[in-house]
Parts: sequence; structure tokens; C-alpha cells
Amino acid sequence: MDENLNPTAVGADNEYDASEIQVLEGLEAVRKRPGMYIGSTSTSGLHHLVYEIVDNSIDEALAGFCTEITVEINEGDTITVTDNGRGIPVDIQSQTGRPALEVVFSVLHAGGKFGGGGYKVSGGLHGVGASVVNALSEWLVVHVHKDGKIYEMKFSRGHITQEIKVVGDTDRTGTTVTFKPDPDMFEDTVYSYDTLHTRMREEAFLNAGLKIRTIDHRAGQEQEDEMCFEGGIREFVGWINQNKDPLHEQIIYMKGMKDDSMAEIAMQYNSTYNENMLSFANNVHTPEGGMHEEGFKRALTTVLNAYGKKIGMLKDEEKISGDDCREGLACVISVKLTDAQFEGQTKTKLGNSEIRTLVAGIVSDKLEQFLEENPQIGRMILDKATMASRAREAARKARENIRRKSALGGAAMPDKLRDCNENNPELTEIYIVEGDSAGGSATQGRDSRFQAILPLWGKMLNVEKVREERVIGNDKLQPVITALGAGLGEDFDVTKLRYHKIVIMADADVDGAHIRTLLLTFFFRYMRPLIEHGYVYSAVPPLYKLTRGKTVRVAYDDDQRDTISREMRGDNPNAKIDIARYKGLGEMNPHELWETTMDPEKRTLRRIELDDAVAADAVFTVLMGEKVEPRKEFIEKNAKYAVNLDY
Repeated sequence: MDENLNPTAVGADNEYDASEIQVLEGLEAVRKRPGMYIGSTSTSGLHHLVYEIVDNSIDEALAGFCTEITVEINEGDTITVTDNGRGIPVDIQSQTGRPALEVVFSVLHAGGKFGGGGYKVSGGLHGVGASVVNALSEWLVVHVHKDGKIYEMKFSRGHITQEIKVVGDTDRTGTTVTFKPDPDMFEDTVYSYDTLHTRMREEAFLNAGLKIRTIDHRAGQEQEDEMCFEGGIREFVGWINQNKDPLHEQIIYMKGMKDDSMAEIAMQYNSTYNENMLSFANNVHTPEGGMHEEGFKRALTTVLNAYGKKIGMLKDEEKISGDDCREGLACVISVKLTDAQFEGQTKTKLGNSEIRTLVAGIVSDKLEQFLEENPQIGRMILDKATMASRAREAARKARENIRRKSALGGAAMPDKLRDCNENNPELTEIYIVEGDSAGGSATQGRDSRFQAILPLWGKMLNVEKVREERVIGNDKLQPVITALGAGLGEDFDVTKLRYHKIVIMADADVDGAHIRTLLLTFFFRYMRPLIEHGYVYSAVPPLYKLTRGKTVRVAYDDDQRDTISREMRGDNPNAKIDIARYKGLGEMNPHELWETTMDPEKRTLRRIELDDAVAADAVFTVLMGEKVEPRKEFIEKNAKYAVNLDY
């Protein structure tokens, strides 16, 4: 019997007393449960360390004391964050009797953000940022430039290795933190410049006039960017819409304050059918929204309906929904408040109800005024919203028609689907396969207990260029929608998903890449929770088959081909190795397909992740949208990262 379940295992007297309670000293709790503080120990958690340190510098900027921040990736994937703020205090903190600098980096829930007058608004909600980074770093060094002196302090895994001391003189102020993430804590400690640069660009947009530099010093990867946007979130919206066709040139900007809270909104409509709303509280991205988004959505819908009736574009009984009002909208909402109530340390949703009232009031007053002063833009927006309303009604009828057919016909699965025997979605996977030939091999080679096969045929619809009603009725996409069983768009319910692994299996050539992109665009636009929950994968079929006598091996790229070829020759450099390139999945026999691409013990799958919805939206717009020039530029810039797929 498991001793944890054995009532006599706790002690001879069978009592549960204070001796059974474990107290984790100092920062041990962070190292014991890092996910509680940084979300995860994956690459997202790794990058979150940088954001926590930068957040402290941003707080100095919000307080009006910092104008420049530099984020550097050094050799060995260490990070340096430098600001020109006031510098972390180095004098003695009265409660602890220790230097404030030490307290900030070694005590949880310590900082200048708890009503002591240090900061009016702050993104560092819980005061754990610096200490958490310290706890999860193999080593950390902090330099404070303050009062003409340079103070230095060193730590390792949260423990002090060098007490605070003066190491020089200075004529500036600010803080520099350099740290090395602890490889014992993280799955991977290699930083992505693009990920950090994207986040820092976001911070620069949100803090008009703040200069932020990102620098990569690693050999062979050297690059540097400097960002400063005097237009703030107006420029942010312009950047979001840069590869789209804006309906109106002027970006609508609204701002207002109440007591110590401030809100600003920038918005511009484009010709696409997708909504792109980004919200922030004290510069912290809130991907799950919250009260600021709720206030904006309500007010936008109310204002547009009232304006439509006023100018006669909507009859008395007509009404456009919130979704219709937001079709093709690019919008950034940024609020600053003294007591931000986020959900959790990773801060994904804002809960302050007073912000809903503030944002709604600003939009109600300022947007109504803008529409009155710009009637041409007002009519264009109403035109788009009413067209969206009609299209949404057509899509609703199409969905109802499908539901009715499913109800009458017993929810028949697609003819081409070869389902599996297992019913538990957590144990099942579906391979969406390019072509009937590959589908046949996959069906024969699969393990039918848990693997389902759905072949695709013909040219798939590019959903980036059409509205939902076209997607619902499309004969190439309908089998995918039906097989997955979770609905589409606003009706999508991830809990009804029939498989928790959705594997796109396409040829390793240009056509296969196109199929993957079309499918991923469809999932991103109409079934985004699939990607957010980590259910979507891309199969990695082999590129080469190497044969020497009766020995057969496969290689997945050119380097592996060369390595295997050398291994197969062994001590005989002149041995003949036959190397054949697979032209497609369809030419593999069922056994080969199982061995190389479908056997869970041997296959390679790439999980499709969605770390940055803004970047993903931009890429899908470029690759699948109407404009050719941005697509050409993207391909030219990124061609160096592609393997040679087409021979």
C-alpha cells in the first residue's frame, strides 16, 4: 500500500501535528514550485524571467524617472537588463534591518509597490519579480548607480554570494541586472532574440517616448534594434494593420482619466474579417481580457447601434451584435491604475470593475464625438458592421442546417474518415493526410486502436480571404469540422473534441508546406483553442531512404543523411550506399509509414504553439492575405531558415 495513503505512516500516535508542516525558507518555495511564479519551466517561463526584470524598469518609466532600457543577450545565454532610473535603494530597510537591495532580490513580496509611495502604478503586482528571477538563476549580479557610487551585490540560486559593496564611482543613476537561468530549473536555457524583441517592441509602443534597445551579442547571431514610438498605441495599431487594407486612414484615439486611473484606446478598421484586440493593464498584456475589454466592447456596440439609427442606416428594430461591430477591428486598450487586480502571478485577466466604467465612459463620449465629426468614416464602419451582420446570419443558418442534418442523420462521420476504436479523446489521435494515396498507406499502417485517418483531396480553401458562411459550407473543410466534432468559430467547444492529438501529415515539399499553412490558418482563425491547448501537431516524415545490402535506414534532413551514410560505411569508405529521396508520403508502403512517421515510439512530431497571437496574426495575414509585396518580403527574409524541400 502507498505509504501516503496509510493512516499509520504519519506517526506511531497517529496524530497530525505541527511537526508534519514543512516550512520552505527564503526562496526555496520558488525553486520547489517555479510554475506558480512564472507560469511554466518551458521556453515561455525562461523568457518570463526577462519580463519580470524589465517590468521593474518599466515601473520606473511609469513613475517618470526612466527614459531608456536596454535588454542584452550575452554569450552563454545570460541576460543583462539596464535602465537609467533612480536605482534600487541601497540604504537599510527598517523592517528587516538589511539593505533594501538585498531585500528586493531575496525576499518574496518585497518591493516599492505596496502602498509605501514608491509607485502609483505598477506592473509588478506581487513584488516577487526580482526575487523569483534570483531564485531561478544559477547566478545573478546587480549593479546600482546611485548617489555617485556603483554598488554591487551577487547571488546564486537565491543565496547571497557577495554582500553589497561599493565598486566604483559614477555620474549616472540606474540599475543593471545580469543573470544566468539555472539549467536545473528550465527545460531549455537558449533565449530567442525574436521573442524578446517582440515583447520589448510592445513595451515601447505602450510607453510613448520610452527608448528600448534589444541587443544579441551571441556569435553568428549579432543584431541590435532600437525602438521609440512617440505616437504610442496609435503607432501600435498602425503596425498591426501594416499589411492589411485599412478602411480609414485616420486612427481613432481616445483617452480619459478618473482619480488615479487612466485609460487610452486606439482603433482602426481594416478590410479583413478578423478582430484583433489587445489589452494591457499597467503595461502587462492581459490575453484573457477583463473589465477594460468588457467596458470597451459594450460601449462600442451601444455607440454604433445608436449612430446607425440616428443616420438612418439601421431601422428601429434592427440591431448589430458586438461581434459584427468588431469585424475587421484592430484595437489596443491600455489602462493604468494604482491597485491592479490581476488573476494570478502571470497576470492574464484584469478584474477591477471600476475600469469597466471608466473605459465605457471614454468610448461612449469620445467615439460618438468622432463619428459626428467624421460622418464618412462613420458610414464606412456601419457599412462593414451591417455586412458582417448579414454574413453572420447566413453562417448561422448554414450551421443550423448542418445541425439539423446531423440530428436527422445521426451525426454521420465523413465517408473518408477511418476512425479508431478508442472513444476517450485523451487517448486518441487523428492524422489529417494529404491525398488518397498517402491516406491508404496510413490507414493500413496505423494502429487502429487509437489512430484515426482523414485524407484530404483537392485544393483547400484559403479561409483568410472569405467569411464564415463560405467556410462552413466548404466541401474540403467540412469533413475536418465534422470529424473533430467540436464545432466552428463562435460555436467551437474544445470539450467536445474527439481527438486530443491532431496531426497534419503532408509531404516535405512546397505543396505539402502549402497544405500545412492552409490548415493552420483554418485552425488559427476558426478553432484557435486547438492550438492554445496544444492539440495540433505536424508530422515529420523522412526525406531520405539509405540502403546498404539488407540494411535500411531513414534520414530526416541532410545532416542526418550524411551522418547515417558514414555510419553505414563503417570501416569501408568505398562501400556503396543507395540514397533515395522520398518524393511523397504516397510512395511509402504502410510498414515504412508506420515505422518512420506514425509509431509513437519512433516518430517525430512538432507541436504547433501559440506564444504570441499578435505575431501569429501578422504572419497569417502576410502569407495568406491579399497583398503580394509583404509576402515576397517575408519569403526573402526567411528563406535562409528553410530547408531545401523541393528537388
